[in-house]
Amino acid sequence: QVHLVESGGGLVQSGGSLGLTCAASGRAYSIYFMGWYRQAPGKQRELVASISSGNMTKYADFVKGRFTISMDSAKNTVYLQMNNLEPDDTAVYYCSVGRTMYLRDYWGQGTHITVST
Repeated sequence: QVHLVESGGGLVQSGGSLGLTCAASGRAYSIYFMGWYRQAPGKQRELVASISSGNMTKYADFVKGRFTISMDSAKNTVYLQMNNLEPDDTAVYYCSVGRTMYLRDYWGQGTHITVST
């Protein structure tokens, strides 16, 4: 079992920045990829970004150039720096880890991000 603890998030104005952190514990040796999904009200959960322990990254088209994902493999911690946030970025952001770039083996509890106009 892998336990994920997220921090960060909150309320920010359009154009602002926020950072998310997710630390993994437990069977951390089974973690190859870490990253983030998000789910807006009434919408399906979607992949935001993921990163491998070798620093290979994958980004959704809607965040390219605005968000940066990074990982400290020694600490089993993943970070998401979000710049130039837009109201459409409002969602619950979930940390996830897995054996592929699509993650989904384990989930965090989610953290809310609200971007106001």
